[in-house]
Amino acid sequence: MDRQGFVKLAIVGFGLVIVSFFVRGFGQLLLGRGTAEVLQAPIVFVGFGVLVYLFVRATLDAVGVWAVEDPDG
Repeated sequence: MDRQGFVKLAIVGFGLVIVSFFVRGFGQLLLGRGTAEVLQAPIVFVGFGVLVYLFVRATLDAVGVWAVEDPDG
């Protein structure tokens, strides 16, 4: 993974977390609280999982164990 891919994946992760809040909000208005939570859960778990992966990957890059390639270098 290069730095551009890392940034794109970070945007996707944050986007999924934000979308999950919209799904829950509109789901509560249209379908009820229980159904909204069921619809939100997979989205927020995937988004949070992506962000945790990126945190671990960035930490390993900072330590020097698993480098994130620089396309310019």
